[in-house]
Amino acid sequence: MKCISVYTNNFELFSDIFEQVLEAPPQENEDILVEGITVSGSGDVPDQYIERMRVKPEVVVMKEKERNIMILQHGNVFEICLPADEEAV
Repeated sequence: MKCISVYTNNFELFSDIFEQVLEAPPQENEDILVEGITVSGSGDVPDQYIERMRVKPEVVVMKEKERNIMILQHGNVFEICLPADEEAV
């Protein structure tokens, strides 16, 4: 899964830029600014990463079923995890 990190703890701001991030995601190891929020291409993560994060009490897990996108929120970061076939959104 490809992972994109969005550095904010504000769900409203994250929601506002979510579609923009998916339309023009950063490349791996690239940082971009979207409406003043840093967005980073974090590269690929194994499926086990989501399972490990899911059991932590400080992690919120959200799923967009239509596109099979997993969103992890912890601390000051949201992680958008895209399945391999969704990478070219």
